[in-house]
Amino acid sequence: MKKLIFMGVMGLFLLGSCNSKSDHDHKGHDHKTEETHNHDHEGHNHDHEGHDHEGHDHASENHEGHNHGTEKETGHSDEIILAPEKAKAAGVESEIIRPKSFRQVITTSGQVQAAQGDESVVVANVAGVVSFRHPVTDGMSVSKGTSILNISAENMPDGDPVKRARIAYETAKKEYERAAKLVESQIISQKDFNTIKESYENAQLAYGAISKNQTKTGVSVTAPLGGYIKNCLVQEGDYVSVGQPLVSITQNRRLFLRADVSEKYYGYLHSIQSANFKTPYDNKVYELGELKGRLLSYGKASGGTSFYVPVTFEFDNRGDVIPGSYVEVYLLSSEMPDVLALPVTALTEEQGLYFVYLQLDEEGYKKQEVTLGAGNGKEVQILTGLKAGDRVVTKGAYQVKLASASNAIPAHSHEH
Repeated sequence: MKKLIFMGVMGLFLLGSCNSKSDHDHKGHDHKTEETHNHDHEGHNHDHEGHDHEGHDHASENHEGHNHGTEKETGHSDEIILAPEKAKAAGVESEIIRPKSFRQVITTSGQVQAAQGDESVVVANVAGVVSFRHPVTDGMSVSKGTSILNISAENMPDGDPVKRARIAYETAKKEYERAAKLVESQIISQKDFNTIKESYENAQLAYGAISKNQTKTGVSVTAPLGGYIKNCLVQEGDYVSVGQPLVSITQNRRLFLRADVSEKYYGYLHSIQSANFKTPYDNKVYELGELKGRLLSYGKASGGTSFYVPVTFEFDNRGDVIPGSYVEVYLLSSEMPDVLALPVTALTEEQGLYFVYLQLDEEGYKKQEVTLGAGNGKEVQILTGLKAGDRVVTKGAYQVKLASASNAIPAHSHEH
């Protein structure tokens, strides 16, 4: 009985100890878990707050730096830097523009023509076959009296015209000498004698005209004046008849400039005083004022098949102007005072817009858009974009344009 009681007490003791240990372990576990959880949570909040604070300051600092850089770029984005030594090496020149008188200009097309009396066409004086003693080419220089080609009819069915002319002359001469004796004896009438005399004189003229240039190879055709071969109109072996053109010769001393002007400018033609023209083969602008040019006339009406009115000038050919060439003509009318004008070398063109470059200081330049007015081939009127006193690049504008491309600042970017 005592043994059972002892075992019962021991069981109750063990059961109480077990419950107490279980409660203690559970409570310890909860505390550790709670403490760990709270600590992690607080640490997370601490890290989060620190991250927000520092990240925000850093982003703000970067943002302010970016704004500062943008403002700096904007302040200098329109200035082009070109060192003075590089500008000099590239041939860049500038000048201050001032108002000046400028002539109104009518731009049209025209043709350079040989002046009357300075050009001659050589024609055949006998019929026959052409042969050249020396090659004849366009532009070749010839002197007056120089043999250009020969015309021979030796093997033609009608025979040699020179021989026939000589026979006709000799026959007419004998008839004339016989008639002269008969008229003295009054065997023939004076009327018949006059007819025989006329036939003789005509035969003499015909033979003399072609016999003086007679050679072994035919009749020689010579240059009637000194100058240049403008056109050779025949080839070796061609058959020509009397009066047919062979070559044209020009002296090129005085030339005509014929401009074809639209009818809408007819009211301005009376005020035209001079002209400039530009040739297509050397792209050079000639001024009639420097070539002793003068206005000859302008048409009072347009042609029946044309809507243009001709305006004709005369000038000295002191340059390499080719008669017959088509040119671009700038008719100079009355003067306009106080006009801003620039040389055409100062202009650059981009997609139909025109720009010039202003020189701001020794090495700074600025691109400026301008609106153009009339032009005379060398200068052009500036309507808008410039003012008196501006220093403008007049030579080497494209070199400044290339410098602006090389100075371009790349777009700003962020790396996150």
